[in-house]
Amino acid sequence: MAFNFTPIMMKQEAEAAGRGGPATRTGPLAGVRVVDLTAMVMGPYCTQIMADMGADVIKVEPPAGDDTRYISVGPVPGLSGVFVNVNRGKRSVVLDLRSEQGAAAIRALIERADVFIHSMRFKAIARLGLDYGSVAAVNPRIIYTNCYGYGRRGPDRDLTAYDDTIQAACGLPAVQQMLTGEASYVGTIMADKVTGLTALYATMMALYNREKTGEGQEVEVGMFETMASFMLVEHANGAMFEPALGPAVYPRTVAPNRRPYRTKDGKIAALIYNDKQWSAFMEAVRPEWASEKYATLERRARNIDAVYALVASTLQERTTQEWLTLFRQLDIPAAAVRAPADLFDDPHLDAAGFFEKVNTPQGPVRFPGVPTWFSRTPGRVAGPAPELGAHTQEVLAELGLS
Repeated sequence: MAFNFTPIMMKQEAEAAGRGGPATRTGPLAGVRVVDLTAMVMGPYCTQIMADMGADVIKVEPPAGDDTRYISVGPVPGLSGVFVNVNRGKRSVVLDLRSEQGAAAIRALIERADVFIHSMRFKAIARLGLDYGSVAAVNPRIIYTNCYGYGRRGPDRDLTAYDDTIQAACGLPAVQQMLTGEASYVGTIMADKVTGLTALYATMMALYNREKTGEGQEVEVGMFETMASFMLVEHANGAMFEPALGPAVYPRTVAPNRRPYRTKDGKIAALIYNDKQWSAFMEAVRPEWASEKYATLERRARNIDAVYALVASTLQERTTQEWLTLFRQLDIPAAAVRAPADLFDDPHLDAAGFFEKVNTPQGPVRFPGVPTWFSRTPGRVAGPAPELGAHTQEVLAELGLS
């Protein structure tokens, strides 16, 4: 797509559909402008949260658009459910960054941006002339965030990475095998989302530092490094020490009997964990378990799989609701096992106003809302996801280009 970059008079920023244009946004990031060259889920999830928190996120797409536009069902082609959710409230600009005019437009965007974020491999972003050095030469105060599969400091820096391969590399299927007997991925794109959250907090830390010092900087977030850190929070365990005091695994999470318990009529998750909870459960249900073998958390931890098996045999005796009622009385954490679809009718989420209905050109959308709460600067769903290139003319006009 080609543009004639003739300077024109700056015009007031237009209202976008739904929440409003950048001049009307509210939230703790109101006034922050983000140039977003990310695709798929990792980077877009990061910048979706920024948009919900008030940032003006300008999603720069190639003429074919972000592949995530086409990977699941949607009301029209190019607006799949996954894309709509992680790109809500953003403004879509289509640019051919390999062309002279596209390069000029992205430089104009960078000049006025607070954050530049991308999810390309280093060689690809460098070929476009958008490596950190080049971008900082245009805007020294910019926070420049790289979202990579593997960080640049290791030999795997040029490898392609997706959620499944990173799950495998960081050990998730291996611990699933310890738990279930078969190596498997977890049923959510955990690596993408955890890395997106990590990119968010890293970018926010850099922005905070800039507020104190006035200095921009480059940030790097690797999926593999992020998930290695995530997995080793508990699984480093005895392997952290020199010499090692045990294997790199946290036994409770991989105990074969750690699974939702069967009840008379369904399944329930419950964790009778600390000594107070265990004593309350024994007194109410199984006083005969008051033995030295299970008397303390430390002893139960050493026999955790046997503990899970004992509880499993007992919970089959009553219905799910009977156990939930008792566990609430005993202050023992428990929940019925449900499906993702059940969340749309959850009484707690409904009372908390979690879901937000947004009217879009394709019809109303019930978005999962912002999970955080601010007393002075609350965020909210930033608005509908953009159709491909819907804001190209609007954004270029703001830059004094046509």
